[in-house]
Order: sequence, then structure tokens, then C-alpha cells
Amino acid sequence: MFSVLIRTAVLFAFVLYTVVVAGAEASPMKPNTALHAVAQELIDAGYREKQAVTERLTTIDDPKTLLFMQVMVEGDLYYRKDDRVVVINDDDSVTTFFSGEEVTLESKRDIKKISVNNKLRVLLRNGIARLQIFSDDPDMRLQAAVNLLKSAEDLDQATLDEALDNEEKTDVRDVLLLVKGIRLLEAETEKERIAGVKLLSGSLYPDVRGALANYRRAAEADSRTEEIQAADEALKKIESLLSLNSVAENLYFGLALGAVLLLAAIGLAITFGVMGVINMAHGEMIMLGAYTTYVVQQLMPDHIGMSLAVAVPAAFLVSGLVGVAIERGVIRHLYGRPLETLLATFGISLVLQQAVRSIFSPLNREVATPDWMAGTFMINPALELTFNRLYIIIFSLLVLALLALILKRTLFGLQMRAVTMNRPMASSMGIRTGWVDALTFGLGSGIAGIAGVALSQLTNVGPNMGQAYIIDSFMVVVFGGVGNLWGTLVGAMSLGVVNKLLEPWAGAVVAKILVLIFIILFIQKRPRGLFALKGRAADMG
Repeated sequence: MFSVLIRTAVLFAFVLYTVVVAGAEASPMKPNTALHAVAQELIDAGYREKQAVTERLTTIDDPKTLLFMQVMVEGDLYYRKDDRVVVINDDDSVTTFFSGEEVTLESKRDIKKISVNNKLRVLLRNGIARLQIFSDDPDMRLQAAVNLLKSAEDLDQATLDEALDNEEKTDVRDVLLLVKGIRLLEAETEKERIAGVKLLSGSLYPDVRGALANYRRAAEADSRTEEIQAADEALKKIESLLSLNSVAENLYFGLALGAVLLLAAIGLAITFGVMGVINMAHGEMIMLGAYTTYVVQQLMPDHIGMSLAVAVPAAFLVSGLVGVAIERGVIRHLYGRPLETLLATFGISLVLQQAVRSIFSPLNREVATPDWMAGTFMINPALELTFNRLYIIIFSLLVLALLALILKRTLFGLQMRAVTMNRPMASSMGIRTGWVDALTFGLGSGIAGIAGVALSQLTNVGPNMGQAYIIDSFMVVVFGGVGNLWGTLVGAMSLGVVNKLLEPWAGAVVAKILVLIFIILFIQKRPRGLFALKGRAADMG
């Protein structure tokens, strides 16, 4: 009898639990919060009542308060007519505000907008600014302060002063001082307005510069001489700083260009230094490396970040093997005949370009940039530098260091240097100079392929992309010193930086002409380049 009672009690508890859970799932409980209560008030309130309700919003300690106000000021806050559930209608979808569940509507008439007027928008923006500027998240406070530069009136003076008194982060406080300066530009007394100008002097934020320019025009219209002078001094200081930042940006772009030229010219410097071959197909080795990157990404569409790591050795092998094939098939028969070698490699370059057109079509191909290479990092409000160029600079230096290690620490590097210094002596010592030539040509071509991988992150991949860099690569080799890695590094970075610094002043075409004239004049004084290589390559000149 006792066991029957126990089984009956357990069965009753199970049935009761099932009913309760099913009922809860069938009719979810509405959120019982202060924010929910305010949302319900807004549904029935007129504009005057809405103003009072909106002023209470900023006092509600709820994680969703800020989002609620942002959605409301953007005009996306609605409610469902049949059950008064507050929803977000952003055109793409309709979701309940508090639970985030997607709502399927039979008709758009099933929901109604919680409308706002201009007074409400001002109140909401003030509330949003206040919530953000007193947030516990320093990044949110900084972003809120930057947003206030566009509309300083969104925060009243008392709240701004309170934020300045409470702010401990220097970067946020500096921006808040700029906001204060913009507000002071509209002060009643001349002393306060000039104090505002001094606070803004030297700031690189575009909104600050715009505010000062508008202030100067207003001062000029009213013939306020002292204020015009103060504004001119502040704007002049900003222009000077902007010019310095522009130079820094061009210097950075020049280093990135130099990094690409370094990768493109290293192989050419080695090939010419060891073999004395003027390889006009070197640009096509760059092109092959870029197309290899494109093919690898097509094979790994879901792993773009990993595909770039795979593309580097793949491009080296593809371009390197093609280089070995060119040396074994054509160039080894033309040693000692530089003009015929030049013509032969030029013909090979045309063949490779046409082959790529036949396989991939003449259209340019786009290579995706991995997420870890995308984006910029901000030095200051007027100077943002891209991550992809920074990675290319670092990568080119790593390739140079690895190549130097190979030349100094490996048997192949020792044999290559021996052939460079004295080919007959190296041959008499048992070094197979023919295979050293082939492997050297392959090494130089492989590094050009790696340059193609880097270049694919800066520009589109096309059949003619290598031609844009072959002349610059030769200039780097000649300027730095044939066969000298250190000279190639200095030459590539120098030419890259000089090109980018001259372009804003003279234009891209004239800048290249000026660089070419400089190199011609330089070679007249130093025919062997900045760092002359001793040995057979030097004696060839």
C-alpha cells in the first residue's frame, strides 16, 4: 500500500511539472522590468508624456536601456497591436526587443511605430550621450567623446563638466576637452571663445578643424580681429601637423613599395650577380606567384587566412621550377651572349603572359585579403596605416634574412658564392657550376614568386602585373650593387620612399622619370652601385 502511494505521488508530480513547463512554453512570461514598464507607457503616451517618460529612461539601470534609446531615436521602435509586445523593425527583419525572437508578420499593419518628434530626438541623443560617456567601458567612452565632436550640443555643459571631473583615461579626457573647446566657440564673451580656440589648437580631428574654420568665418563676418588672429594661428598649426602626417604616410607607403621591390629585386640581383644574365622574364615569375596565390585561394575558399600561408611555399615552388626549366632549356645555351639572352628571356615573358591569358583569361583576378591582414591601425586622427603593408614590410625583411642565412650557412650558399667569385676555380674544385646556375636561377625565380604573393595583397592579379615592376627591379639592382643583398635592401627602400615622397609634388610619371635621371647620373659616378661586389660579377663591368 505504501509503495502504491509513492508511485501515485511521483506520477502526480510528473504530470504537474509537465503542465507547468508546457504552459510556460505556450505563453512566455513578459519581462517584468522598469524598462519594460516604460516601454508600455510610451505606447499610449502623447508627445508631452513621452518627454517625461524619456527623461526617466537614463535613470533606469538596465543593460538594454542604451539600445532601447538608440533604436527609438532611429525610428525603428514599434509595438505589435494585438499583444503590445515591443519590437524592432529595421526593414530587413522584425524582432522582439526584450527576447530577441524573430517575428513573422502577416501584414505590416500588425505593428505600429512608437513615433518621436524633434524634441524627443534631442532628449534621446542627450540621454544616449550621457549613458555612453559615463559607461564603464573606456572604449565606449572614447567613441562617445569622438561622436560628440560632430554634435557637441548633444551633451549639456553641466554633464560635460561632470564627465571631465570623473574621467581618468587621458585619451578620453583629451577628446572631452576638445568638445568643451567646440562649445566655447559659441560662448557669449570673447575671452571664452578665444579660450576655446586655444583648446582646439593642434587637434587633428577633422571635426575640430571644421569647427575652427566655421568659427573663423563667423569672426570675419563680425570683424572680430583678435579672434580671427587666434583662429588663423590654430588652423596654421593644424595644417603644419597635417603636412607632417602626410609625409609620414607617404614614407610608410614608400617602405611598403620598397618591400615589394626588395622581394622582386633580390632574385634578380642573385641571378645577375652569379650568372650575368639579364632576365627579362623575371616579372613573369612575379605574375606566376600571384596567380598561384589566386589558385590556392580557389582551392581553399573557406580558409582564406590559411591559404596565404600555403600560397607562399607553393608560389616559391611554381616560380622556382619554371625558372629552373628556363635556365636548363634556354639560358644555359646562351651564356656569354647577353644580347641574345635578353631577347630570349623577353620572348619567354611574352609566352608566359599569353599562357596565363589562355588559362585564366585576360581579365584581372581579385585575391581576397585575410581578416588578420585587413583593417588599419590609428597613429592619430589624421594618420591611419594599413595592416597589409606592415605585414609585407616585415615579411620582406624575413625573406631577406632567410636568404642571407642560406647564402652564409649552407653548402649551396658556399658553392654559389664560390661561383660568383671565380667560376673557373670553383669548377676545378669539383663544384658543378651548371647545376649551381640552374638552382640559383630557380632560387631567384622562387623569391620573385613570393613577391607575387605579397603583391596580390596590394593590387589585382593580371597577366601584365609583372611588367610594372621589372624596370624598377633592374634600377634597384644597379643602384644598390649587383649581387649584393645589403645593397639591394638599401636600394629598394630608397627608391620606394623617394618615389612616394615625390609623387604628391610631381605626380607618379614625373617622379619615376626623376628617379631614373638620378640613377643614370649616379651610375656615371659609381658604375658598380652603392655596394660594389668583389669577384667575377664586378669584373664583368
